Amino acid sequence: MKYLHLFGPVPSRRLGVSLGIDLIPQKTCPYDCIYCECGRTTNRTCERREYVPTADVIRELDDYLRRRPQLDYITFAGSGEPTLHSGIGAIIGHLKEHYPGYRAAVLTNGALFADPEVRRDLASADLVVPSLDAVSESVFAALNRPCPGLTADAVLDGLIAFSREFSGEIWLEIFIVPGLNDTDEELARLRDAIRAIDPDRVQVNTLDRPGTEIWVTPASAAALERIAEYLGDKRVEVIGPCTCREASPTFRADILDAITATLARRPCTTEDLCKIFSLHRNEINKYLEVLLEKGDIEAVSEERGLFFRLK
Repeated sequence: MKYLHLFGPVPSRRLGVSLGIDLIPQKTCPYDCIYCECGRTTNRTCERREYVPTADVIRELDDYLRRRPQLDYITFAGSGEPTLHSGIGAIIGHLKEHYPGYRAAVLTNGALFADPEVRRDLASADLVVPSLDAVSESVFAALNRPCPGLTADAVLDGLIAFSREFSGEIWLEIFIVPGLNDTDEELARLRDAIRAIDPDRVQVNTLDRPGTEIWVTPASAAALERIAEYLGDKRVEVIGPCTCREASPTFRADILDAITATLARRPCTTEDLCKIFSLHRNEINKYLEVLLEKGDIEAVSEERGLFFRLK
């Protein structure tokens, strides 16, 4: 069976060997974050609906999981916001009923948690990893560029409500963009928000590779450690670069070599590489991150988008 909605498994910095489920068309999201490594949002929306057929996703999962693969997580992620899909609760329910040995994770920006139906849909997941990058309205607007009418207060209230109802684990991600949400004032607000949400972990993160806006730069390791200390919570951890992807059983050296050879011939965008290798952009991104970390390639902004080329 050719999978249209599953991708990987991919080696993840935080989740180990992860089978991805992509429920949303490319870059359909309530946010248009300046740092997003998937590129600019082309359909900024808060409308929940069945973007892809729920039955088709379940059919693919049944076909893949009948082989009982070794996975650390089955992860709802991809190129858009997974909670926009109105069938996500049914898919998680199917996994927990028929494949209880697998852990279900949801990577989400947390924008829709003020909706009780969204909170109910995620209730049977094992792990939810929501983002909270800003608490003040001005920084939230500048950094996340949300749908009209979506406020930082509503996002925070939704996360607090979800944390009180959810019985699984919550790992709260804070993505640091220097010059925006790393001020003492904004960090103090985030510190108060962490106390109100009371997650199991707080993960401080920054750019692995170029984001939507080329001027966005990663925070240094020292800056991230300073921020973690400022937040003053033992649950806070800094998510550093992944040094173990090449040791993962799902990492394929032949794909890495083929991408390198392709970029040696001509610069390519992520979309170009997806078409060449028939891989999901999240899979391509993992290999690009390895090459960027090694210093073998660089990113350049051109009229058609962000291109990667051999140094």
